Amino acid sequence: MKATINSNNLLALNKPKWYIVTRSDEHGRKTVYNLLPDWAFNDGWMPIWRLDLESKGLLLFTQDGQIGNHLTKPGGCIKIYEILVRGHVTDEHISQALSWVDSPHGLLKALVVEKIGNMWAKTRLRVQIDEWKNRHIRRMFGAMKDAKFGTSLKVLELKRVSIGSLKLTIESGKWEYLSQEEESMLLKGLI
Repeated sequence: MKATINSNNLLALNKPKWYIVTRSDEHGRKTVYNLLPDWAFNDGWMPIWRLDLESKGLLLFTQDGQIGNHLTKPGGCIKIYEILVRGHVTDEHISQALSWVDSPHGLLKALVVEKIGNMWAKTRLRVQIDEWKNRHIRRMFGAMKDAKFGTSLKVLELKRVSIGSLKLTIESGKWEYLSQEEESMLLKGLI
């Protein structure tokens, strides 16, 4: 991502853990606006999608509601996450995640789930989704059981590494404008 003139419609932030994606917090916790220049708050830059308090990674902001609506419509934009799950994730878990997982919060599914590593009773995965439901990935895996221990799987770490054609390349806690080319590629076919 290359910073360009201030007339761009989108900016990206690499959100660290422990920042809330909201304009203010009644409990005094840090918000993502603590990482952005004051003008981002004052000029009404709003987040597209969210990441929960414990999650990190790529977060987009815009002042243009139409762009936000196009990006967030179901099936509009594939998001990729790298996660660490406590538990033994089996091929059966992956098949279930690709069809539908019945959670207390509704049916949840992933487009692609790729196992990228194991260590003891933890599994590292890359997960693609094209819809957005609150805590989608955490709830999807939390609704499945570890066959060996009988406990629920639990997402310990979650990092969004891409949104559509846009890959996370900036340092944690930093932000940049998207270039015109990055914006065009991201919005191609959506508007």
